[in-house]
Amino acid sequence: MNDQFYRMKRMPPYVIAEVNAMRHQARLAGQDIIDLGMGNPDQPPPQHVIDKLCEVAAKPDAHGYSQSKGIPGLRRAQANYYARRFGVELDPETEVVVTMGSKEGLSSLATAIIAPGDVVLAPNPSYPIHTFGFIIAGATIRSVPTTPDEHYWESLDRAVNFTVPRPSVLVVSYPSNPTAETVDLAFYERLVAWAKENQVWVVSDLAYSELYFDGNPTPSIMQVPGAKDVAIEFTSMSKTYSMAGWRMGFAVGNRQLIAALTRVKSYLDYGAFTPIQAAACAALNGPQDIIESNRELYRKRRDVMIEAFGRAGWEIPSPKASMFAWAPLPPALRGMGSLEFSKQLLTQAQVAVAPGVGYGENGEGYVRIAMVENEQRLRQAARNIRRYLASVGVNSTAA
Repeated sequence: MNDQFYRMKRMPPYVIAEVNAMRHQARLAGQDIIDLGMGNPDQPPPQHVIDKLCEVAAKPDAHGYSQSKGIPGLRRAQANYYARRFGVELDPETEVVVTMGSKEGLSSLATAIIAPGDVVLAPNPSYPIHTFGFIIAGATIRSVPTTPDEHYWESLDRAVNFTVPRPSVLVVSYPSNPTAETVDLAFYERLVAWAKENQVWVVSDLAYSELYFDGNPTPSIMQVPGAKDVAIEFTSMSKTYSMAGWRMGFAVGNRQLIAALTRVKSYLDYGAFTPIQAAACAALNGPQDIIESNRELYRKRRDVMIEAFGRAGWEIPSPKASMFAWAPLPPALRGMGSLEFSKQLLTQAQVAVAPGVGYGENGEGYVRIAMVENEQRLRQAARNIRRYLASVGVNSTAA
């Protein structure tokens, strides 16, 4: 019997899991690991959201199967969010579907629209589901850059002109995970025009829509007139409302893509637990103070981390958005590669980060740092890193 299943053979070892396993073992051994590896929010949701969950969960009739595409009130709440935030009108019945987080939504969409051998354009480096969701569905991935400069557009045109079969889907995600790069509305205007000209679907992941800094709100591709002709966009409540474990997300946009996603989901799940959907309504419709407070929380952490790590001898570009910093390895240590550097930070400095190569080959030479520890712990991480860098001959600027 063949011990290699078809889809397993298409999936390389998950590099980031290697560091995660080392972190787990270190904690079992009693080490105090400062975990900046996983983008797992450390703050709770608003109290009124938790209260709504408990209130609805206490009802005897709230525990049956729910609706796969989401309860009507939640789809209306998401449509209202887009109207408030982006000035975009959505039909809750045909242009909105609830997903169990954006990862589940993206993978179900891939199942719905991909035939074996289809070519998908995906950024490299990128969040793993942006490639492997489509690989699992049978697609072939052609990489395009993450940085949205002229080289990006040249790569798109080359891909269309020289790939057989022609690409059918393009994945974009800004603010980017892992690189934290951002785009403006003009980028999306050009992208929609390109997608229409080349008959390519655009899949936009806007998971970090509200974690922007320095007064520059993140745009949505749906703000572009005609975007609904070619695009679908995923958002998540995980970071915006600190509800990561609740697995609440949405897809909005093109009716054909929404219908395909909805149909596949109807075979795969019965929808999220109704009390969770009711609580998600409370989050979207209720006080929005948490959005600004979370944004300010991560901005302060960013500023502390950039300053403290810089004094420790590790200069890191300041991210414009997201909860991540995309950090080049210190020049003196670049030769060891991102995986080995991540292992050494864990064992020598008790700081966990994610190796950039885990996000694609173009992530080599970087690590992703998640700002999910408080300011005191970030300063402690900087002190630990300073000692480690000194031990390998890298000088710091700290007193």
